[in-house]
Amino acid sequence: MNNILVTGGAGFIGSNFLHHWIHNYPNDQIIVLDLLTYAGNYSTINTLINERKITFIKGDICDSDLVKNIFDKYSIEKVVHFAAESHVDRSILESGNFVNTNIVGTHVLLVAALEAWGNDFYNKHFHHISTDEVYGDLELESAPFTENTAYAPRSPYAASKASSDHLVRAFYTTYELPITISNCSNNYGPYQFPEKLIPLMLINCLEGKKLPVYGNGLNIRDWLHVDDHCTAIMKIIKLGKNGDTYNVGGENQITNIELIKKLCDLLDKKISQDIQYIEHFPNCSVSNNRKSHSLIEFVEDRLGHDSRYAIDPKKIKIELGFTPQVDFIDGISATINWYLCNEAWWRSLLQEGH
Repeated sequence: MNNILVTGGAGFIGSNFLHHWIHNYPNDQIIVLDLLTYAGNYSTINTLINERKITFIKGDICDSDLVKNIFDKYSIEKVVHFAAESHVDRSILESGNFVNTNIVGTHVLLVAALEAWGNDFYNKHFHHISTDEVYGDLELESAPFTENTAYAPRSPYAASKASSDHLVRAFYTTYELPITISNCSNNYGPYQFPEKLIPLMLINCLEGKKLPVYGNGLNIRDWLHVDDHCTAIMKIIKLGKNGDTYNVGGENQITNIELIKKLCDLLDKKISQDIQYIEHFPNCSVSNNRKSHSLIEFVEDRLGHDSRYAIDPKKIKIELGFTPQVDFIDGISATINWYLCNEAWWRSLLQEGH
């Protein structure tokens, strides 16, 4: 049995990871630390709490006393660090929270792990989840990011994550703290916060609201289903080389406008086939004999908007045997179904004014 601290476990990727880990390692003791800010939702993990599959602690990773007490009380052996401010638009408006949570918070966790583990690193591990955005903008003709690509972050969010990556590596180099880092491409799937692109467009379609597309919509992203991401993280924790970084991509490069149009087509087809959906969502385009495409509205581009991200997943494929298993269209379709079946979950977030 392992004693594992999962930070940000009430968030999108963290909550999905909890389900994956518990399914594979049901005897491990899992402590979840989450401040429950706008992106963390108690209802996402309340079943796991009620069934006593996890121990939940509401708190801030920047609270050094709290973090130290968690390490001491629960004899933490492994850390899986998801907690982060992650929305680029918010980082442009208010960068301070990103610096505090993503940099200072990561430092607090690293110090606590080092102090708690001392020189006994047997069965100890610190895994840090990061993003492909630390690599910066990628030209259309350029090869995808590799683990050796130089960091060139262009938003306050990306810069804060790049800084945290450097801190994690520094603790490995300086103190030999056992760490791994994963840099992932854009995730999608269940429990994603409604301000992110895919759930935002889905919900706006259902409510008949405009679909705001930055600039000309030709910015390219590589999309990774959250189930595949969780599988990759588990492989890295179990099999990854100490001190190494692994890039995790979905191998699904697509422009934002193409993605939104595919999403519209799939949702329209789903709604049109079920009279209950048509009646339940009277404002959606299909209910009014229109296509959701008609809701697309091009808006002023985001400041410093990177044109393309793409990940070369060769290293994790060769060394750890990981390849994405979720077909992109199947994954998008399943995501649409999840949001249709879990309206109460996202509706509650919208009503709370997040």
